[in-house]
Amino acid sequence: MFANPSRDATRRRTIAKLDHPLAIEGGVPTFPEGPPRWPVDDPEVAAALVAAEADGSWGQYHGPHTDALRDQLSQRHAGRSVRLCCSGTAAVELALRGLGVQPGDEVVLAAYDFPGNFRAVEAVGAIPVLVDVVPDSWCLDSAHLPSAITPATRAVLVSHLHGGLVDMLAIRKLADQFQIAVLEDACQAPGALVGTQMAGTWGDVSVLSFGGSKLLTAGRGGALLSARDDILQRIKIYADQGNDAYPLSELQAAVLRPQVDRLAQRNARRTAAVERLLQATAQAAVFQPLVNRVSGQAVYYKVAWHLAQSVVERPGRDAVLAAIQAEGIDVGAGFRGFAGRSDRRCQKTGTLTHSQQAGADTILLHHPVLLQSDETIDRLASVLNRVAHWLEQRC
Repeated sequence: MFANPSRDATRRRTIAKLDHPLAIEGGVPTFPEGPPRWPVDDPEVAAALVAAEADGSWGQYHGPHTDALRDQLSQRHAGRSVRLCCSGTAAVELALRGLGVQPGDEVVLAAYDFPGNFRAVEAVGAIPVLVDVVPDSWCLDSAHLPSAITPATRAVLVSHLHGGLVDMLAIRKLADQFQIAVLEDACQAPGALVGTQMAGTWGDVSVLSFGGSKLLTAGRGGALLSARDDILQRIKIYADQGNDAYPLSELQAAVLRPQVDRLAQRNARRTAAVERLLQATAQAAVFQPLVNRVSGQAVYYKVAWHLAQSVVERPGRDAVLAAIQAEGIDVGAGFRGFAGRSDRRCQKTGTLTHSQQAGADTILLHHPVLLQSDETIDRLASVLNRVAHWLEQRC
């Protein structure tokens, strides 16, 4: 067989990149300027700030921007009623109270999830009941839900995480069968589709977050979505304590409005960047990406990988993160998860094997880089390939 000059040249370039020392070993960082900033420079947000100052709405208790933001979010979520609040974390607790969850009730959630969700269940006096996640997906496995339900179960709390989607059709059917409520956490997934239906429209009540790192950001803030008047009324009674005790400000709403308008465009860019990145790193076997088994359209607040077990054992996840971070890339560990928590604080269903794995070996890439150019994504891929080569030499 004749040699392929183009293929040989590509191979030589790849080897040269792999031979170039990583920053952690004294090489030059691939991104010496560090990760891209978030939020990005956005002329429309800047204009919204100027306009809110000019008309004085930024200092009002109630004004045009919160009303307009509620309308925007409602239109994008099948006409659901929207209550704005101070954070996504507060929204989860308010949602539980809106569902009428009482002390001693049980709330099912995944053993790998955002820590604030576990604490919100405890905050209302309920008992967290843990179930495992789908292998390689990091989202609650609906197959385990029936075995976790008892006469004390009041709700199931499900989170779309790290570009993964919960099988909401299965969750919804089971919840209706067992007559329990669904609290859908879409804080990491604004604009995602589960099947053909928007994330945030499957739950009896759903929550969004506008925290400083989120895809829609106002520094802080959140929202609750529901089509049930009884849920919204309970939330109103609890939150209205002479004034709204959990408010989103007019200024926050003003900067969110243009971001909501551009969300679909930015989500599409992030998705294309992830597809390019995963294709370019497909041979880096030490990085095992999420496998999304639910139809629809995911969005990416974080891009997640499992590390190969050989790497977890030696040199370990912290060493991997240090090597990637030294190149100027914003990566971190996944959630610790709840599988190791005391039986005094929660109940556990099954072995929680996959949740334990996710807590021990997940690494996460933060989203801002996904809005950068294809050339930047290719440089990012080259870093992951070089780190994979470096790890293979040490395992």
